[in-house]
Amino acid sequence: MTAGVPAGVGRHAPALAGIVGHRHVLTGDEVPARHVQDLWGSDRKGVASVLVRPGTAEELAGVLRYCARHGQPVVVQGGMTGLVSGGVPGPEELVLSTERLRSIGQLDPAVGTVTAGAGVTLSDLQDEAARHGLIVPIDLASKGSATIGGCVATNAGGVNVVGYGMTRQHVRSLQVALADGRLVELSTSLVKDNAGFDLKQLFIGSEGTLGVVTAATIALRPAPRTRAGAFCAVADVAGALELLTALRNELPGMLTAFEVVWADAYRVLESLDLRLPLPPGYPIYVLAEVQGGRPDADAEAFLRCLAGVEDVLLDSAVATTAAELGVFWQARERIPGEILRMQPLFGFDVSVPARSLQDCLEQMRAELGARWPQVKLLVFGHLGDDNVHIAVVTGERTRERKAEVEHIVYGCVARCSGSISAEHGIGFEKQPYLGYTRSPDEVDLMRSLKRLLDPAGILNRGRVLPWEASLD
Repeated sequence: MTAGVPAGVGRHAPALAGIVGHRHVLTGDEVPARHVQDLWGSDRKGVASVLVRPGTAEELAGVLRYCARHGQPVVVQGGMTGLVSGGVPGPEELVLSTERLRSIGQLDPAVGTVTAGAGVTLSDLQDEAARHGLIVPIDLASKGSATIGGCVATNAGGVNVVGYGMTRQHVRSLQVALADGRLVELSTSLVKDNAGFDLKQLFIGSEGTLGVVTAATIALRPAPRTRAGAFCAVADVAGALELLTALRNELPGMLTAFEVVWADAYRVLESLDLRLPLPPGYPIYVLAEVQGGRPDADAEAFLRCLAGVEDVLLDSAVATTAAELGVFWQARERIPGEILRMQPLFGFDVSVPARSLQDCLEQMRAELGARWPQVKLLVFGHLGDDNVHIAVVTGERTRERKAEVEHIVYGCVARCSGSISAEHGIGFEKQPYLGYTRSPDEVDLMRSLKRLLDPAGILNRGRVLPWEASLD
């Protein structure tokens, strides 16, 4: 037995090596550190006793078949770019990584689809699509590490949701390994296929609790011929929404991103060697991008639209070239990393109806301020799809009162008809708060599906739902 490997998990290593090969079963100290914690860090740090890396969907199904027979719990991992510790392993869990499922099938430019293995990174798939003049409609800051399987399992969003929608909108078909080891093809790549239930939808966003995505057929889009953007300052959320409405109405189908940054979050860029699109000091900043197909007319239409709402713009900068637009995005994309330096902090990724957002944040500040007078809220996000990121800095040097902060934030979100999880899912971190967003009947239905598809509860045990909910 390898030193440091619990007997309960380690005893399966020889049999698993017979399925995937000895080189792809790692134990104890052989397991790389990146398999024990989310890429961005979290309170939860796991123990990866045994790591199995199947190279084909059939091998992965074989691993699950073996684990089902022996009642061995499994945690599924992709790129580990989540924020809710969904892939963080417990000491008695087998770590099942999809990182070797890296095949990309032949892209069909006429139909605009491509099939990718679960371990293909989003950036690699984007590069493949670009070679054919197409784009993957999903785009994430972590695209170099985030995998297609992970995007599907969490129904990933990103910066282009306002224009293209969530991952769910782009999945034509899935290949999924069930908890008992059956490998099933769900739906087809057809645009119209209404032959019974659309079963793939059960697995999109289920965070690996119902089955393991091994491959996905993704619908692509033609690459835009024009891109333009504006970095604007506005006085409040109402001003930002007026700009959003104008862009949607005047440039139908062209708006692909609408990012909003509050003043305190923007100020984290002040000390950096970075070209800022606008000076600090304004209440709210907006980064809007539009894409189109008319090189002779799109830029002019965009400028005309901005001129029509100049009364709500306190300041603005316009980009009509890729280089200029790159400066805008560089500023926006640096914000999360700089905020993460302000430890300890409590990060939240939530959805709130845009019209309720101002009130929600004011409630949050008041309730948090009553307990922590020095509290700061650093807020930024994708206002066009109701998703905001909130970093709470209480001023304390400890995280011991984390639950108090979470109850306040999620309580405010719930009262404003929002969701505790806009992206990344529920995992371990948000599992105690699922009832803030889902009704008892909805949670009971989730439990029923879990019992049906994974009766022994071996897949991602304790994520999304309490482990006890998986038992009958």
